[in-house]
Amino acid sequence: MTKTALICGSIAFDKIMQYHGRFAETLLADQLHRVNVSFLVPTMRLEYGGCAVNIAYNLKLLGGEPLVMGTIGQDGGDYLERMKKQGIETRAIRTIGDAYTAQCFVTADQDNNQINAFHPGAMQYSHENNVADQGLLRVAIISPDGRDGMLKHAADCAAQGIPFMFDPGQQLPMFSGEELIRFIDGASYLACNDYEFEVVMDRTGLSLADIAGRLEALIVTRGGEGSDIYAGGEHYRIPAVKADEIVDPTGCGDAYRAGLLYGIINSLDWATTGRIASLLGAIKIGSTGGQNHSFTPQEIEQKFEAAFGYKFR
Repeated sequence: MTKTALICGSIAFDKIMQYHGRFAETLLADQLHRVNVSFLVPTMRLEYGGCAVNIAYNLKLLGGEPLVMGTIGQDGGDYLERMKKQGIETRAIRTIGDAYTAQCFVTADQDNNQINAFHPGAMQYSHENNVADQGLLRVAIISPDGRDGMLKHAADCAAQGIPFMFDPGQQLPMFSGEELIRFIDGASYLACNDYEFEVVMDRTGLSLADIAGRLEALIVTRGGEGSDIYAGGEHYRIPAVKADEIVDPTGCGDAYRAGLLYGIINSLDWATTGRIASLLGAIKIGSTGGQNHSFTPQEIEQKFEAAFGYKFR
């Protein structure tokens, strides 16, 4: 049986700039109706981001077989080469010649307040990709992407009989209650953080028990408090793994989802699957950027045994 996991989602550049002052000292509360300001940002760094590639990268670290399906723009050649060097399969990535790759521009001040601008670019064309074109698949994940692409790929997976995880993330506000119910009814798994899950319940009018009853597993992450997995009528409380050092939480949720996919692909029990996910999230939070940590599968297994007292393989 194939172990390929289709990772549907965004591929993006993150341009992170540091302003050495305070926004509050420049933005005047009584003049916000006519803002015209400029911030000097002496430092800037480029990160290779996007949910799909972050998830795929972490799954690859575990020895998984991720296949990224997404869209890049005319400026995405370097990113494709980077993925190939990381051993990530890119044949399902479409290049949109008259668009730029999705980009997030982040300006942070010395108090860690942020002003962000996001350009979706090529991501808006993700619906041009077809799940049916990607061959045999064990599982898929519908992570944040263009709205039309998320709807289409979920419908594609349901039509093809491919179990998929719905991970709405920051794109959650784009969907109505009816659309969220359609996602849930087509999915095998739903993964949200605690705030997102409250929004899902509010918009759908469904309770936790209602939602869990429609899925093979409902996963709710709770930051430093760990996570909860509801599956088969059971509730699994997953402890958080303490990071050696908290450096950057960006991509932590994507790493967690990679651990979930690994457990599903390898038919592991949910208690173990959740713990693998928790460990990957902790490893990620101790590094800078979405894809700047690197461990062999054996090293990750050793870290797992040290944290939980048993081997998952």
